[in-house]
Order: sequence, then C-alpha cells, then structure tokens
Amino acid sequence: MALTREPRLYTTSADYVYQELRHKIITKQLKPGQRLPEVNIAVQMGVSRTPVREALRRLASEGLVVIIPNSGARLASPTKREMEDTFVVREQLECLAVRLAAGRISERHLRRLEETLLDEERSFEEQNLELYLEVNETFHRIIAEASGNKVLADYVENILARTNVYMVFYDPFLGHRSGQTLPKDHPSLKGHRVLIDALRDRNGDLAVEIMCRHLTLSSQGLEQPEE
Repeated sequence: MALTREPRLYTTSADYVYQELRHKIITKQLKPGQRLPEVNIAVQMGVSRTPVREALRRLASEGLVVIIPNSGARLASPTKREMEDTFVVREQLECLAVRLAAGRISERHLRRLEETLLDEERSFEEQNLELYLEVNETFHRIIAEASGNKVLADYVENILARTNVYMVFYDPFLGHRSGQTLPKDHPSLKGHRVLIDALRDRNGDLAVEIMCRHLTLSSQGLEQPEE
C-alpha cells in the first residue's frame, strides 16, 4: 500500500519548504547524514534561499537536521550509542510519569488516550508513518500530562522529540514493503492497549512494567546505525 498525503495549505514559503523536506525525510527519500545544500533546495522548490534557511533551522530545532557553521546543513545521523543512551533516559522519565499518572489520571485523559489509539490504528491501516509519529508522541505526552508534574511532562516531551528522530531514520516501520499491511496486533498497538487498561485500573506497578517492556521493544526494533 502506498503512502498517501492529504492536501496541505501552506501559510508561507518557509512552511512549504519545511513540510516538503520533512515529508521526504520521514518517507526516507533522504538519508541520514545527507547534505542539504540551500541553493539546490531553493531551485528544486522554486523559492529563494531565505525560506529554505528558515525551514532548515526549524528542522534543526526538531533534531532532524544538523547545521554546521561554514559547512551547511545535513540530515542528522545519530550513533548507536546516542540512541541507547537516550532510551535509557526516556525509560526512567516515562516510567516515573506512568507511575504518577496511575494514581491521578482522569476520565478525560483516558478518553484522549482511547481516541489516540484509534488514530494509531488508522496510521497502521494507511501505512502512514507521519500520522503514526504524531499520534505515538501524543499518546505518551498525554500520560506525562496526566502525571500532574509539569516539569516531568516538559522533560518527557523533549525526550520524545529526540527518539522520534531515531524512529524516522532507523525504524523499519513500513520498510517500503510494497503491498504489505502491518497487522493490528503490532507491538506498539498492543503495548498501548494494555497500558490504557492498567491506567484505568490505577495499577501503578503493572503500568510501569508495561511501559518498560514497551520502550525496550521500541528500542530493539530500531535498525542499528553504523558507528
């Protein structure tokens, strides 16, 4: 099944360049470490260099692009060690968040998690990596928000942005395997379903166990980059 994109309305030239480059990165038309010359991008997209520069800065703030002084921009290329270290930190933060959330979560948060799960199922049905990244991050942000600890929620949001970068480059989510559909019992979906159940039961110990297992599977599912 081919990737599909809904038509977008762009407010500025920079927004147009940003969205187009981000789509190419996520669909792996561009590769980790690849150079992104401003002039070439400007010519290809029919814009000046100014919106290209602005778009690259925005991508850099998300960790997808690295801007090197006097050298230009290139796609990020995280190392295996960097990925491992980041997931260690993410596990500690999210296990604390889910333990706190188990004792404080509201019906509103539970409803939002259920709604996000439906969107996640749709992302697998459509083989839509961009949608999956968005809803997966939203799911984990809701749990952090439900913890009631604003500082912790901010740290979780930051670490989610970093690990999303790794998923973009190294998660064989679609693998661009033509004609194949990912099953509805994908580990990500299964992990999120049982996590919601544990939170609804306010079972903090079980929620932590599920979160730790879920993140371990996520980390192990990444195709390891070369050092």
